[in-house]
Amino acid sequence: MYLSARETTIIILVIALGTFLTRSLPFILFPDGRPIPKYVSYLGNTLPFAMIGLLVIYCIRDISFTGIFEGTATCIPTAIAILTIIVLHKWKESTLLSIAGGTIVYMILVQNVFVI
Repeated sequence: MYLSARETTIIILVIALGTFLTRSLPFILFPDGRPIPKYVSYLGNTLPFAMIGLLVIYCIRDISFTGIFEGTATCIPTAIAILTIIVLHKWKESTLLSIAGGTIVYMILVQNVFVI
């Protein structure tokens, strides 16, 4: 399906308007000199940790921890990668290093050690 030039232009303008509104809305709602409401500060402090928790749950949602007793070891590389992330983060306190290290360890384990 091909779009006409007019349809393409309308789509680009709607996307640009949406992007502009989402980027400028905080400055419109909370201008300089006006205090930020307490609930907005609370959400700003709480939501990043909640999102990390959701991402962790999302990443391990399909893993069968009972599979280790059934002869399939799909949870072992994930558990090792999670432990790697925890150890790296406690050791160096670097989020990027922790994520990269855990990802590299997981990919090596899945592609070379625990070939499924």
